[in-house]
Amino acid sequence: MKFLVVGVGAVGSVFLSFLSRAKHQAIGLVKPGRDLKRIKVEGIWGEFEQEVMVVDDISRLDYLPDVIIVSVKSYDTESALKEISSLVEKGSYLLIAQNGYGNYEKAINLFGKDRVILSRIIFGAKLLEWGRVRVTVCADHVVLGSPYSSIDEAFLRRLADTLNASGIPTRYDRDVYKYLWDKILYNCALNPLGALLEAKYGQLAENPHTREVMDSIIDEAYEVLKAYKIQTFHASPQEYRKHFYQELIPPTAEHYPSMLEDIKKGKTEIDALNGSIVSLAREAGIKTPVNQAITAMIKAKESIR
Repeated sequence: MKFLVVGVGAVGSVFLSFLSRAKHQAIGLVKPGRDLKRIKVEGIWGEFEQEVMVVDDISRLDYLPDVIIVSVKSYDTESALKEISSLVEKGSYLLIAQNGYGNYEKAINLFGKDRVILSRIIFGAKLLEWGRVRVTVCADHVVLGSPYSSIDEAFLRRLADTLNASGIPTRYDRDVYKYLWDKILYNCALNPLGALLEAKYGQLAENPHTREVMDSIIDEAYEVLKAYKIQTFHASPQEYRKHFYQELIPPTAEHYPSMLEDIKKGKTEIDALNGSIVSLAREAGIKTPVNQAITAMIKAKESIR
């Protein structure tokens, strides 16, 4: 298959290097003036160094990608979608491989439900330096699918098999949107607190004070889910919290959130996480004071360094 990876940060570096190693045509789209010849991979999925190709302008592509993997930070989604719009119009599919709420929604508003594939990414990767990435943790497979069943299932299964065979554990699932919200809840509860307190996920779960805050974040989020009739795998916040503490946190207990690195750089994805909960709640006339406070604290920390 032919791929274009938009955003060669931590997650994008993993996709680009693994697909290139598996002999697929894969090119990374980087910012103007940047270049990259090789990516060194280390961590739980093995160590290797892979030659890669990148371009800083889509006019330099010599093929039409079957799939464009969008792995930019959520605050860059709109500009990235605009940059690759001509490729989608010519027939490329988009695979949204990003954190948070709103990325998939922006893409389908632009290109339609039959061109955009959603994925839930729950492996952790850290960009140690340009061209060097470490896979730190993997709580489950990458899950991909079409929330509205508007893309051929056989193609989606083939894409999942292709990624899986390249070394990135991946599977197809019709309930991908539920998986996404499972991850959004997980990130909302853990990422901002981990960034503010510079704490590992396990430390947050063990501390009674942060645990109380995380419980409130989840409770408020479920009020929003209920208002918008968004279905999840867990019918109540109590049921989700049991899953969260007993199943999700243990395999990632030693992990620091990527937001910790982002906050040091002065820009995070808080608007696509707790900020999206606040925005959706406001539109529905619901109060979410804890999520609002957490969002405000992250935004303050972005500017106070």
